[in-house]
Amino acid sequence: MNIKDLIRPTIKALKPYSSARDEFQGVPADMVFLDANENPFENGVNRYPDPHQNKLKSIISEIKNVSTQNILLGNGSDEVLDLVFRMFCEPNKDNVIILPPTYGMYEVLANLNAIETIKVPLSGTFQPNVDEILNITNSNSKLLFLCSPNNPTGNSFSVNSVEQLLKSFNGIVVIDEAYIDFSKEQSWLQRLEEFPNLIVTQTLSKAYGMAGIRLGICYASTEIISVLNAIKPPYNVNELTQQKAIENLKKDLAKHQIADILKERSVLITELKSINFVSKIYPSDANFILIKVDDANKRYNQLISKGIVIRNRTTQYGCDNCLRITVGTAFENKKLITEFRELQSL
Repeated sequence: MNIKDLIRPTIKALKPYSSARDEFQGVPADMVFLDANENPFENGVNRYPDPHQNKLKSIISEIKNVSTQNILLGNGSDEVLDLVFRMFCEPNKDNVIILPPTYGMYEVLANLNAIETIKVPLSGTFQPNVDEILNITNSNSKLLFLCSPNNPTGNSFSVNSVEQLLKSFNGIVVIDEAYIDFSKEQSWLQRLEEFPNLIVTQTLSKAYGMAGIRLGICYASTEIISVLNAIKPPYNVNELTQQKAIENLKKDLAKHQIADILKERSVLITELKSINFVSKIYPSDANFILIKVDDANKRYNQLISKGIVIRNRTTQYGCDNCLRITVGTAFENKKLITEFRELQSL
C-alpha cells in the first residue's frame, strides 16, 4: 500500500505555515526573542508554546517505547481525529467505516468534514463483522475506525479480526485505544512498524487522570506524522497543558491508580450480580462497565434523584436498556451499590 495515494491532493500540495518558533529552533537560554510579536513581560505564559511539544514527546516516547518521530500531540483526541479526516478524506466524495455501537465523535467529525459514514454494526458479541466490512467498502473508503476497548461496550476486539482488517482494508485503519491501559490486551503500538496503514490514538484523559488538560496522542508512521504536523495549527497544544502533562507524567501516578480502578471494577462487577434488575453485565477491558437492566430510562432517572450520574446508552445500537457505569472510588462505588439495592423494590 502506498500511503501517498491515499492523501488528498490538496494536502500533498499544501505549503505548511511556518511559525516564529519553527524558524528558530536553537537553544533558548539567554536569547532575546523579538521575532513573534509576543508581550515581552514574563509571566510564565507570555511566550508561544513549543509547537512540536518536544519535552513532552520525549517523556511519552520513553513511557510508550515509541520514537518521537512517530508521535503527534493534539488538543484532545478529537483534534487528532479531525486532522486525520482532513489528511485523507475528500469532502463530498470519500467515506469512512464505523462500527456501532461506538464512540459518537467519529460520525460527528465525518459530518463536519462532509464525509459519508458507512455503518457496519458489531456482532451480537460486539465484535467486528470482518467480511461485511470488507464487502461494503469501495474505492472511496479511506478510514476504518476501530475503538478497542470499545466505548460503550467495554470489550476489546479480537486480535485476529483486527489483523485481518489491517491486511485487507485498502485504506487507513484507526485504532482508538483511549482505554487500553485498563485492558489485558497488548496495545497495537507494538506492531506499528508492521502496518503502514495503521494509526493508533490514545489519551491522557482516562488512565492518566488528565481529562481537564485535553491532550490526545496519535501514533503512526513517520510518513503520516510528518503530514499531520504540516496541517495541524502551529500552536495546537498550549503551554499550560504541556507543563501539566510533563509534571504529572513525571510523578508516575498512573500505575497505582490503574491498579485501584481495576480492583474496584472487579468489586463492582461482583456486587452488580446481586442486583435483581440487572440482567446482564458485559465483559470490560475499560474503566467502565456496561450493564443491561429492566428499564434503563427508569433506573437512570432514579439514580439522578439520588445524586448519582451514570450514562444511559439505551438509544445506541445493540444497547437496548443498557447503562454505562464509570468505575469510581471505593466510596463512590459503594454508594452506587447501596442505592441500587434500595431501588430493587421500586
